[in-house]
Amino acid sequence: MNALLAYRPLMSRSGLEATHAVDAVDEQGEVRRISIAGERPLTIYIDKLELLTLMTMGRRPEELVLGYLVNQGIIERIEQIKAIQVEWDVEAVAVVTDGSIDGWEERLGRKTVTTGCGQGTVFASMMDKFNEIDLPRIRYKQSNIYALLDSLAKHNEIYKQAGAVHGCALCKDTEVIDFVEDVGRHNAVDTLAGRMLLDGITGENKIFYTTGRLTSEMVIKVAQMGIPLLLSRSGLTQMGLEMAQQAGVTMIGRAKGKHFMVFNGHEQIEFDQPPARLEKRSPRSNRG
Repeated sequence: MNALLAYRPLMSRSGLEATHAVDAVDEQGEVRRISIAGERPLTIYIDKLELLTLMTMGRRPEELVLGYLVNQGIIERIEQIKAIQVEWDVEAVAVVTDGSIDGWEERLGRKTVTTGCGQGTVFASMMDKFNEIDLPRIRYKQSNIYALLDSLAKHNEIYKQAGAVHGCALCKDTEVIDFVEDVGRHNAVDTLAGRMLLDGITGENKIFYTTGRLTSEMVIKVAQMGIPLLLSRSGLTQMGLEMAQQAGVTMIGRAKGKHFMVFNGHEQIEFDQPPARLEKRSPRSNRG
């Protein structure tokens, strides 16, 4: 965190409860009280002009909106935002700018619908800047990957209660700096991007973890955040891999327990704690 960072927009604090209790009938025909994840629409207005509607759990909506705006290339500096005010009674958020983000309305027609859960989009202007990204190279120990996965296992609180959510984390070494869960993984990414912008957190020595698959959108956003290492318990897509190769993102997928697969940047991993290999047993012969 940058202690010298002074500017913060005027922001509401309108986080919602993560889960709600409902009645459901189980396979025995008995009524049970079950927790389910929240989900609400939130329409973003920039200087009274409608941008789009996000579906979100609504825990940290102000950070989500701020991160969305920076990840989509609509803003470049936090000083461009004067206020972010969420009003759940009308399911809307009013973003007031300093008037320096001209032309964002035209960019609404240049977007790609992505494979993210919910309404993930990638504006073409964001794709245009992708070629300019220059990420640092960091070495990372295999033993630290295992230690970080152990730390991450202590999170996922909402998923453990209610399921139906994705989790993302901003990490350094073996420490989890921040963990966010939402109904769409792109929302969780944007919320962390908003937190980084508000607190002046840089990405050059950080690790980004997600429970979801590594798609092109995920790689693009993480690269824009300046984070060189992307870790997931899930798999990846072909375009996600191509984007990681292009930007120099170290991509690690299928990371559970003592298993992981490095799909890009294996030279950045120090294999200092390889688990014992399992010996293959030959089938027994049936002899009388």
